[in-house]
Amino acid sequence: MLTGLDVPIVLAPMAGGPTTPELVAAVSGAGALGFLAGGYLDATALQATIAALRERTDRPFGVNLFLPDERRDEGVAEYRERLLRAGLAAGEPAWDDDNGYPGKLVLLLADPVPVVSFTFGCPDAATVERLHAVGSQVLATVTTPAEARLAAAAGVDALVVQGTEAGAHRAVFANDPADPSGGAEFGLLALVRLVAAEVDLPLVAAGGIVDGAGVAAVLAAGAVAAQLGTAFLACPEAGTKPAHLAALTAPDPRGTAITRAFTGRPARGIRNAFLEAHTAAAPAAYPQVHHVTRPIRATGDPEVMSLWAGQGYPLVRRLPAAELVATLLSEAGDAAAAVTARLGGGAR
Repeated sequence: MLTGLDVPIVLAPMAGGPTTPELVAAVSGAGALGFLAGGYLDATALQATIAALRERTDRPFGVNLFLPDERRDEGVAEYRERLLRAGLAAGEPAWDDDNGYPGKLVLLLADPVPVVSFTFGCPDAATVERLHAVGSQVLATVTTPAEARLAAAAGVDALVVQGTEAGAHRAVFANDPADPSGGAEFGLLALVRLVAAEVDLPLVAAGGIVDGAGVAAVLAAGAVAAQLGTAFLACPEAGTKPAHLAALTAPDPRGTAITRAFTGRPARGIRNAFLEAHTAAAPAAYPQVHHVTRPIRATGDPEVMSLWAGQGYPLVRRLPAAELVATLLSEAGDAAAAVTARLGGGAR
């Protein structure tokens, strides 16, 4: 599937609204591979979203699932109290298995899709075998060579290799409370090369890629495709909230940081008042913290929203998705040609 794409670009699954059926259909229709985000949805909502996508395209697509976190409650009550003292309308903490992960898996086994990817861990070998049996290819998202080895041992077909530059949630298998960086050890190019040396699987490179030169760079590093999320947030087909879009395209970029303040799992977003004030105090407790901050984020105030974005977000362009795919491909070709010309000049 990945090695046979017309365009070596994958639309990252962006949970919480940005990844709409319209966006996925446009990306897949342009010859790339679109992904629906199954995170935060229950099985019924996911089924309806898949149906809506199938009404819009007959091209291949994928569905991403969050693997449930190990429950950890330490610090959650204190964090909620901190937010209340700050005058914020904090919600109630709750732990769940991402709105019924087992039911979503059952759905994808009963009504298969071309590709299924996993984030926040590695599916076990039995799950991979069951998905293979119904004709789905399986991808796992990894952030270290050690995670890549575990995923390869489980029998997945390919790896999404996520560098620290990536926007939104880090895909780390273990949400280690002792690691304030959220496992942000490896930049993307180094990670692609390290993983390629460890496992013999197709690699999709993800993290901070916003233009065609970035696509060309990761293809040169050994990836079969580049996965982009932030780059598509400004497309009209995306479900990006207006305040989020305004922050992405502001003339004075604030930069990004990794934080657990919004969900209890490390994620990269644009710096705002909430991130700056509460990152140091946030516990490693997902999804409890996600539920605590949900009413706060829902206000639409950009200073308290989770403005997920990769490090390259100032390069985002407002283009229709199909036009963006074509532009990225053209830019990647130009970048590759420039490198070839430069190397040829050096050889002489």
